[in-house]
Amino acid sequence: MIEIETLKYDERGLIPAIVVDAQTKQVLTLAYMSKESLQISIEKELTCFWSRSRQELWLKGETSGNYQHILSITADCDRDALVVMVKPDGPACHLGTVSCFENPVWVKE
Repeated sequence: MIEIETLKYDERGLIPAIVVDAQTKQVLTLAYMSKESLQISIEKELTCFWSRSRQELWLKGETSGNYQHILSITADCDRDALVVMVKPDGPACHLGTVSCFENPVWVKE
């Protein structure tokens, strides 16, 4: 396993995290993690992100009850993005949908 200090964070100290339902393999959301939120995520085994709009840590489910229980976190080959496999307690999206990715842009017929 790699150390979180060896990951490549952007100029704001963030790394993108693609959250995937471990059972269905559906992409649930894309969020950003700081070193601190990643450490909290690992310790609590729950997703914790850095809110770019609010400029604060955000434990997913803290207000909604829709926690995401982490089963694994994997870095890509460049160590500049993460895939977080989770068991969700409920919808991932603040709009109440299972996934934040519900708006097709193009689909091959």
